[in-house]
Amino acid sequence: MIETIVLDIGETLVRDDRYWASWADWIGVPRHTLAALVGAVVTQGREPDDALRMLKPGIDVRQAYLARETAGRGEHLDETDLYDDVRPALGGLRELGIQVIVAGNQTARAGELLRGLDLPADLVVTSDEWGVSKPQPAFYERVLEVAESAPHETVYVGDHPVNDVFPAKAAGLRVAHLRRGPWGHWWADDAEVVAAADWRIDSLTQLTSIVADHPSTSG
Repeated sequence: MIETIVLDIGETLVRDDRYWASWADWIGVPRHTLAALVGAVVTQGREPDDALRMLKPGIDVRQAYLARETAGRGEHLDETDLYDDVRPALGGLRELGIQVIVAGNQTARAGELLRGLDLPADLVVTSDEWGVSKPQPAFYERVLEVAESAPHETVYVGDHPVNDVFPAKAAGLRVAHLRRGPWGHWWADDAEVVAAADWRIDSLTQLTSIVADHPSTSG
């Protein structure tokens, strides 16, 4: 049975286009240059922020982030940043009696912005707010703590193998790998990802079918 579905944020619920475009504008490089470098470093198993460091050696990303906020050019999210399937999928899961939690590696500001969108979710929280980030095991311990459901009754949905698929599986959760965004597509057919994921999906709306095949006792 499935009691809880927990969803990643970036490139699962929210497009990263605006995020990286705003960084490109801030450091003064073409948007496609930064986007290409982000993809390149990620396929090498590096952190996306390494793309910023390649373009601006010595940049303190945290300090630059704060400077952007001070200048009024900080993070922004609105309805247009959500993938089209987000509201139908999350609303459908709630109608089935499933607890829906949004928890991913994002800033506290991103958490505020997401909650402001009034998503059909029981909880929206970020790594910054928890003080622990993926892929650390403690992140998934917090997930299970707030979910109050058993690991095998909890599904984590995400696009990134290292941050989502493998650590969630190691924590005992079931995993749905989403083929979305650069990381989801890049690793879509990776043998280790295929072996680890309980489900491989192309749309969040497929989650309702998965739940229907594993009904909750409380639904």
